Amino acid sequence: MVRTESVAEQSTSIRPAPRTWLVVLAACAGQFLVVLDVSVVNVALPSMRADLGLSATGLQWVLSAYSIAFAGFMLLGGRAADLFGRKRMFLLGLGLFTAASVAGGLAQEGWQLIAARAAQGLGAAVLAPATLTIVTAAVPVGPARTRAIGTWTAVGAAGGAAGGFVGGVLVDLLSWRWVLLINVPVGVLVLVGAMLWLSESRTGGGRRLDLPGAVLVTAGLAAVAYGIVQTEEVGWGDPATLLPLCGGLVLLAVFVAVEARTAAPLMPLKVFRSRAVAAANVAILVCGSTSFAMWFFMTVYAQNVLGYTPLQAGLALVPSSVSVIVGSKLAPRLMPAAGARNLAVIGALVAATGFGWQSTMTADDTFLTVILGPGILMMLGMGLLTTPLATLATSSAAPGDAGLVSGLVNTSRTMGGALGLAVLSTVAVARTGGATTPEALTEGYALAFRTATGVLVAAAALMLLWLPRPEPRG
Repeated sequence: MVRTESVAEQSTSIRPAPRTWLVVLAACAGQFLVVLDVSVVNVALPSMRADLGLSATGLQWVLSAYSIAFAGFMLLGGRAADLFGRKRMFLLGLGLFTAASVAGGLAQEGWQLIAARAAQGLGAAVLAPATLTIVTAAVPVGPARTRAIGTWTAVGAAGGAAGGFVGGVLVDLLSWRWVLLINVPVGVLVLVGAMLWLSESRTGGGRRLDLPGAVLVTAGLAAVAYGIVQTEEVGWGDPATLLPLCGGLVLLAVFVAVEARTAAPLMPLKVFRSRAVAAANVAILVCGSTSFAMWFFMTVYAQNVLGYTPLQAGLALVPSSVSVIVGSKLAPRLMPAAGARNLAVIGALVAATGFGWQSTMTADDTFLTVILGPGILMMLGMGLLTTPLATLATSSAAPGDAGLVSGLVNTSRTMGGALGLAVLSTVAVARTGGATTPEALTEGYALAFRTATGVLVAAAALMLLWLPRPEPRG
């Protein structure tokens, strides 16, 4: 009898019921939307500026309003999912995101578009942590959960990768408004599916939301994100950058002090006692700092140096988009043999090889040698490393902290991406010295890719030393 139950349990962990995969599909679709909107508006910015009369600063805020709200409210969104219900927060976040997409797509003034983007970011911050928590709650621990997290990782990565291509198609064929309005039919469809397929779950146990902690961490993260955004306009040494950065760090330090003394904290500091949670989140932040920047630099290199149109640039990056999906889907199959830590290290080294290759770029290179080959290696490595890191971070979380840890994973990736793009952009600009010739731009981009190569090699060493060693087999 015991033998029969054991086999049945193993079968359940390996082959989830068909309804379970509908739950995973709905969660992944929500994650795709919020990640897509980080990058999809990039190619639409010139059209937005011409139509709404936006200044250069206003144009920057079309991007920044989303990323600041997204990063600032992520931890709060993750804890809210634990306390008030994952399905409820998923529907609330997706509903707000969809409604804000309507408002942005119909905006007649620049301030209306910026306000809508901020509301989109807030909706995304509520939605994104719930997506990963729903996935991990729906699938039992084991190979099936690893595959489900791999699917979530692949879909999220595909959202970031597809932004340039989707935006280019919509702007060329329709108008800039459709980079926002396209979210509406998709959002409504996912909302209907979520209401039908998702079941409510929460682990708050009657606890109240830690309001002082929520205010401190949200204000701190938003201030840091704002400071990072300011570097692209005024540099690192300007008071407009230093004040929000320092203020945000002070608020986060006060947050840690408050959480250490609160009976029911928003973020129990005990979660960081888990070596896997702490190390995986740091690794996600460091590696995310290179992957977000990769899409930006590849897109501007293709357009500013090689002379591609926005649509051609998007098409040129399709193989890279496919490779990150392939890497994310291969990772669950390779983890049992290689181990999560070893696979993450291998992925970082594969990505570093691609970044190093890309750093040899010249102003007259060809698609095959300067975009296709390096892009495939960079994104294949990113796909291989993200799934084991997300699995390590979430599998060590207590059930009552699942939403919080999911929010932490998303926060690490988002903040890492924003910080990496700001730092590497500064590196590239410092090299060009203000010159805008194709040769000068290429030198700046190449230095940014060389810097990212070093960051990934350092990340591989960090993971090798800090991530938990694989347990010996029976």
